[in-house]
Amino acid sequence: MEELKSAMDEHMELMADLVQKLSSELRAVLRPAYDNFMGFFHAIDWKEPWLIGLLTFHVVLLLVAIFSRKNTNFQMFLFLLTLVGVYLAESLNRYMGKNWKSFSGQNYFDPSGLFMSVLWSGPLLVIAIIILINTLFSLCYLIVRWKRAELRHRARAARNKQD
Repeated sequence: MEELKSAMDEHMELMADLVQKLSSELRAVLRPAYDNFMGFFHAIDWKEPWLIGLLTFHVVLLLVAIFSRKNTNFQMFLFLLTLVGVYLAESLNRYMGKNWKSFSGQNYFDPSGLFMSVLWSGPLLVIAIIILINTLFSLCYLIVRWKRAELRHRARAARNKQD
């Protein structure tokens, strides 16, 4: 019995060491990503009116997507609208990069489009995914309704056949 207990203790110590090593390696890997994100976050002047407008636009679009979840046709229109917005992000980034002085305090629009990807395309893609998931749930619900109606129809046909 003592042998089993010592083997278990030894195994637990080994597992604790492995978990500690894994967590320290994970922290070492994630720390630069966190630092980069915080640098990006702090480099933006969040009080600029056009940024507040952009964030408000995304919140309103998300609320419209949530409140219109029962209207499938409108949801498909909204889905296509968000994807068109993502498609036009590169052109929008180029245009805004040339004209940033007219509406912004600093040039956020680099040639690689990181800012536009994070603050324009990212939220639009999240909204598109939410709409897509809602559409899949709606389709599942329709399939269940259709199958129930089919089973009721078969049951009625079987009863009429017996009569």
